[in-house]
Amino acid sequence: MNAASFYPLFLHCNKVTIDSRNIELNDLFFAFSGDTYNAALKAEESIQKGALAVIVEDEKYADAEKNIFYVPSTLEFLQELAVYHRNQLKIPVIGLTGSNGKTTTKELIHAVLSQKFNVQYTSGNLNNHIGVPLTLLSIKPEHEMAVIEMGANHQKEIEFLCTLAQPSIGYITNFGKAHLEGFGGFTGVIKGKSELYSYLKSEKQTILVNEKDALQVEKTADYEPKITFGTETSDYNFEPYSSNNFVGFKYGEDTLLSQLTGDYNFTNLCAAVALGFHFGVSFDQIKTAIENYTPTNMRSQIVEKNGKILVLDTYNANPSSMVESLKNFAKFTGSKTIIIGDMLELGEESAAEHAKILELAEGLKFNEIITVGPIFKAINTSGNAYINAAELSENLKKSPIISENILLKGSRGIALEKVLDFIV
Repeated sequence: MNAASFYPLFLHCNKVTIDSRNIELNDLFFAFSGDTYNAALKAEESIQKGALAVIVEDEKYADAEKNIFYVPSTLEFLQELAVYHRNQLKIPVIGLTGSNGKTTTKELIHAVLSQKFNVQYTSGNLNNHIGVPLTLLSIKPEHEMAVIEMGANHQKEIEFLCTLAQPSIGYITNFGKAHLEGFGGFTGVIKGKSELYSYLKSEKQTILVNEKDALQVEKTADYEPKITFGTETSDYNFEPYSSNNFVGFKYGEDTLLSQLTGDYNFTNLCAAVALGFHFGVSFDQIKTAIENYTPTNMRSQIVEKNGKILVLDTYNANPSSMVESLKNFAKFTGSKTIIIGDMLELGEESAAEHAKILELAEGLKFNEIITVGPIFKAINTSGNAYINAAELSENLKKSPIISENILLKGSRGIALEKVLDFIV
């Protein structure tokens, strides 16, 4: 069986899933198996629950009469089917990668473009070799464009994801110190993320460029077609604007304020708005989209709890994003406590990068610096270092934070959000 022969059946499915617990009527279930679990065991049950078809890579569970089909690799067939489906689409597909801000930028682009178009986009953080094909296969005939987030922690990964998504427009949010271990240092990050540019150039597709980013300018010099923002000679130029810790921008005589914090989100806003203008979305529509967008995913999220202002940025952290978060938080009015967690996947540069962050935090004169994780604990001699979120939670029961403003910033694996219930 190949993608072309299976495609007519796929067109009748409700959605594609790799989780048998989420199967609904007419779903297509890919039975992914691992070293300790054979998902093909759920094939018969899935059909009974209403699945339209099941794809298995264990031949003894196949039964074509019940629409349980065997393939040598469920992953490879998922990707093959996604590419076949992508090749049928005649809509703009925006591909997005970068070290920081991918998901927030994706959400903003979706919010802006949805004012005028029916837009499908990456759900949550499904941005890898499984998530990208799942997103592609979720694009329905009614969708008029798509936004595909592509993540990577090593070289050649973006290159591969581009062969799946085949973006017609691409944007790299930035080049930062993320996944240094997998990429082989910062030079490797630049090379790996630039694989998106290489694909777009080879296919003569459009590149969105922040012309205040020297690397983006260098990598796209003398290339067309592109959409530019950031300077007076760009296609679109925005000026920073902020109020009450929230970030926005000025565009000509117009002013817009989002519900995001952090100067670093200014560029994310600009990228989304530039694409909106490019596709004919009016400023009034853009204003509605941005002002109504509320971050709820632990990314630059501001919440109020018991009279305290909490900045939640616990979904990801690397040296680049940590520096920006600390500098932004230092501008808040009133007493300030930071809770910063270990930054993971930094390889041999890990200890040095954590030391730089701790030095920066001390220089910014926060009222209290709390660190969480074994890497920070090894270098933080202040006595305010905890091995994990559970240990900090126990301490907060006895010694609550008294500052008016509290920042929580760390890598996903540190799970700093677990201390929220103990901040009173």
